[in-house]
Amino acid sequence: MKLIYQIILRVSVALVILLTAWAAFFYFALQTEINDEVDDALENYSDMIIMQVLAGEKTLSSGDGSNNSYQIKEVTREYAESRSAISYTDAKIYIPRLQDTEPARILKTIFQNDSGVYFELTVATPSFEKEDLRNSILNWIIVLYVTLLLIIIGINTWVFYRSMRPLYTLLHWLDDYTVGGENKLLKNDTKISEFKKLNDAAIRYARRTEQLFDQQKQFIGNASHEIQTPLAVCQNRLEWLTDNTELTEEQLVEILKTRQTIEYIVRLNKSLLFLSKIDSGQFTDNVSVNMNELLERQLDLYKDIYSYRNIKVELEKRSQLIVDMNESLATALVTNLLKNAYVHNSDNGYIRIITDASGIMFCNGADSGALDGERIFDRFYQGSKKKGSTGLGLAIVKAIGQYYGIEVDYRYVGGEHRFILSWNKLP
Repeated sequence: MKLIYQIILRVSVALVILLTAWAAFFYFALQTEINDEVDDALENYSDMIIMQVLAGEKTLSSGDGSNNSYQIKEVTREYAESRSAISYTDAKIYIPRLQDTEPARILKTIFQNDSGVYFELTVATPSFEKEDLRNSILNWIIVLYVTLLLIIIGINTWVFYRSMRPLYTLLHWLDDYTVGGENKLLKNDTKISEFKKLNDAAIRYARRTEQLFDQQKQFIGNASHEIQTPLAVCQNRLEWLTDNTELTEEQLVEILKTRQTIEYIVRLNKSLLFLSKIDSGQFTDNVSVNMNELLERQLDLYKDIYSYRNIKVELEKRSQLIVDMNESLATALVTNLLKNAYVHNSDNGYIRIITDASGIMFCNGADSGALDGERIFDRFYQGSKKKGSTGLGLAIVKAIGQYYGIEVDYRYVGGEHRFILSWNKLP
């Protein structure tokens, strides 16, 4: 989840909790305040009626033009002592003037006259409709919440992007940065000290990466030259010994074994150096490569090798596959899979290659069952390594796939090996 969405989500949750608590507090506070005002008015009205009763004066008429009403009744001593002297309740009463039932606040007061007779005075006055008040508050809370939420989200988004713009500039620069390539200078002016330190750190580590990259390139170049040269000298000397000296059959066999070992070391060295170049990202020159044409050229080169074991080859081109990648790596990708199909095949076998717009599938008959799909791409895996093989061919295929984001998959279906390269992975 992006940072801005995380902030918006947390602000929204906090606002929901805050506004819900505030709405509940506001409702009960408003209800309490209204009840206090009504209760004070009822007390004054009740006191006035009680004073008139105790003084023997004529009491106010319940129909005095207001919506207030009262009722006095004589009660027993036991009833008076079992009740509270003053009590408030909410109920609905019928108002004759309005000819309707309305919610009311009711005050009941028990008092005693000079003769010791107990009376209960019930005073009622219309009150507000609490359900209407609750709905009104809820509606306003919803309006307030939506308004506040939109305003806060808008302000937060604006403030976030304004404040975090240097970070996004740095992230875009890092996304476009290619080690060993031509990179733009970082232009990210900011007054925020943390971002300044982050910019300095990014530039510092980019320079350090470039230095390490140059050192690695130099090492690989030196290793390629320094190792290949003595190996070539050894091969030439062994050839000279074979051609210019009289050797016994046993000596000749040993020299041939030594030559095979040196040839294996040469191939191994080239493969390792090639892998190092891929891992260090030294193949930066990409071109548009037609994989169908590349396969045709490579198959033409391999036809004599395949015919030696009487392996039949079929290329099925369902559609053109044109990709953007380094041509040397594209060639290495194809040739290593063609070699693998030859190595893990049987005499009089077959190789079937299918291309479409999403990738390539290499199929060949299996001579010894399924391979270990989880380890065959590991370097120097010995599980099914053939004589003379360096064990790095499929590792190179995997490394090229990772370099370009190509999905490399192995399957064993119907007695055949299938290696699938997917540029556009289908669901």
